Amino acid sequence: MGEAAENKIHRRGAEDAEKMRTRRVLGWVAVAAGLLPAQTPASREEAGRALRKAVEFYRGKVSTEGGYHFYYAADLSYGRSEHGEGPTQIEVQREATPGVGMALLEAWYATGDRYYLGVARDAAYALVRGQLCSGGWDYIIEFDAAKRDSKFYRADGRCTSEAAGDKAPPTTLDDNTTQGALRLLMRVDRELGFQDAKIHDAAQFALDSLLKTQYPNGAWPQRYRRPADPALFPVKKASYPESWSWKWPGANYQTHYTFNDNTISDAIDLMLEAARIYNEPRYRSAAERGGGFILLAQMPEPQPGWAQQYDLDMHPSWARAFEPPSVTGGETQGILRTLMALYRETGDRKYLEPIPRALAWLQRSALPPAEKPTEARRRVRPPVLARFYELKTNKPLYVTKGSRASIRGGSSVNLDGYELSYSDESVITHYGVLTSGADVEAIARDYEQIAAADPARLRRPERLHGLSPWSERERPARSAAPSATQVRTMIDSMEARGAWIEDGRIGKADRLISLYAARDMVVSIGGRTYPVKENETVEVFQGQQPPLEKVIRSATFSRNVEMLSAYLSAVK
Repeated sequence: MGEAAENKIHRRGAEDAEKMRTRRVLGWVAVAAGLLPAQTPASREEAGRALRKAVEFYRGKVSTEGGYHFYYAADLSYGRSEHGEGPTQIEVQREATPGVGMALLEAWYATGDRYYLGVARDAAYALVRGQLCSGGWDYIIEFDAAKRDSKFYRADGRCTSEAAGDKAPPTTLDDNTTQGALRLLMRVDRELGFQDAKIHDAAQFALDSLLKTQYPNGAWPQRYRRPADPALFPVKKASYPESWSWKWPGANYQTHYTFNDNTISDAIDLMLEAARIYNEPRYRSAAERGGGFILLAQMPEPQPGWAQQYDLDMHPSWARAFEPPSVTGGETQGILRTLMALYRETGDRKYLEPIPRALAWLQRSALPPAEKPTEARRRVRPPVLARFYELKTNKPLYVTKGSRASIRGGSSVNLDGYELSYSDESVITHYGVLTSGADVEAIARDYEQIAAADPARLRRPERLHGLSPWSERERPARSAAPSATQVRTMIDSMEARGAWIEDGRIGKADRLISLYAARDMVVSIGGRTYPVKENETVEVFQGQQPPLEKVIRSATFSRNVEMLSAYLSAVK
C-alpha cells in the first residue's frame, strides 16, 4: 500500500494524463476513419530510429544511476514519484524503475540489439544497489552517500544486526515493489546467461528471503525485516469475527496476511516464474503453498470472496484508516486470475474449485445503476462493485472524504473525515472505494474455457511479459500490433530531444506546505481572500518560480517503447 493522500501524484496530473491518452486514441481513430489528413505510415527504419532516440534520451538525460522516477518536469529540473523525489533518489514501484526496465527488455526482444539489454542491465544494477539486507526493496533507493547509512543496503556491506532491527527500512511487498524489482533482475539475469554475478547473486538472495519469510499457511506479510516465528502464525481457515469496530484501531498491520494491491498474487506468480527461470523446485513449491493460502482464505457463504487482509485468527482486519475489515470486490478479481494461473502451471483442479462461488458472489454484488451517479460512481466503468462489502450483510462500505495537511519535515495530519459510511456521496478520492466489475464476465469466460481444456495445452509461454503476468489475458497476436499509422502518430508526438511531453503539474523541489481540501475553503494571503474548491490542493513552495505545467512520464515512455517494440517485432 502506498502512503496516503499527500504522497499521491496530483489528481490533476492523472486527469491530464488520461486526457492525453484519450486525445492520442481519438487521433488514431480519426486518422483511421479518414476524418483527419492521412499521415505517411511509419517505416520499420523510422520506428527503429525513434526507439533508439527515446531510449538514449531517457538513459542519458533522465536516469539516476540507471533508475527512474514516475514523473519529471519537462526541463528535467525536478523528478518525483509517490514516495521519493529529487536527483539522488529513484522509485522501485512498478511505474518507475521496474516498468522502464521491462520496456527496455521488450526493445531487446524485438531488436536483438544489445544496447537495449545494456540499458535494462543498468536498471537492474540500480536495483542491486538498493537491495536491503532483509532481502527485498523499499519504495525508494537513495544514492546520496551521506543518507545511505540509515538505509542498510546490502551493497554497502551494512548487513549487521541493526539491519534486522525496527529502525531499518523493511522489505515491502506492497504495490508489487519487491516482486516487480525481482522480476526485472531475474529476466535480465536470464538474458545475460546468468553470468553477471552481481545481478544473479541479488536475485538469489531476494528469492531466498521470500522463502524464509513465507508463513506456515503459505501467505506473505505486507512488509518484513526478518523471518517471523512460525509458532506465532497458526494455520486456520478464514471465518467471520463475532464483531468488529467501525473505528480504525490504528494497529500495526505489516505482519497481516495481505492480498491488498494484489500483494500475494504478485508473490505467487513471481515464484512460478522463478521456478521456470532457475529450474528450482523450491520456488514452485512456495507458489503452490501460496495457492493453498488462497484456498484457506476464501470467506464462507454468504460472501465467498476474499478480504484485503487477515489477522492471525484469519478474520478480515483493519489496515490503514481507509481499509476496513470487509470482503473486497477489487482484489477478489485478481485472486481469481491468480488461481487460473496456478491451474495453468500445475494442472491441479483444486485451484479451480473456489472460482464459481466467488464469481456468483461478484455478479450478485454489482451495485444497481444510479439515476444520478455521484462523483465516485462517475469515475468507475460499469458495472460497479464496491471495494469494501460489510461482513455478512454485504452492504457497500465507503470512507468519507477528509481534508489533509502536511508540512515539510513533519508528518501529515487528517483534519476530518475518514469515517465509514453506507453512502458514496462524499468519499476519499486518493483511493478507490469503488471498482469496476467490467472484467468479471471475461474472468467467467476464461474460467469456462480453462476448465474445459486439456491441462497439458494450458501452460503459459516460456517467456512471460509485464510485471504481473497473472493479471493479463493471452498476449495479442502479431496481427494486433500497432499499425504503421498509429506508430507514425506516436513518433510525430516525440519532441526533438526524444521525449514525450504532456500537460500536467508535479510540483517542484522545496515544497513547504500542502493542503488537500475535502470541501470548499478560502485562503487568505496578505489580507486578500481566495477560494479553494473541493478536491483542490493548495501548495506553498520556496522561491518565485512556479512549478512547470509540462511533464515527462515514465509510464508514457514505457508504453511507447513497448509499442515501438511490438511494431518492430511484427514488421520484418
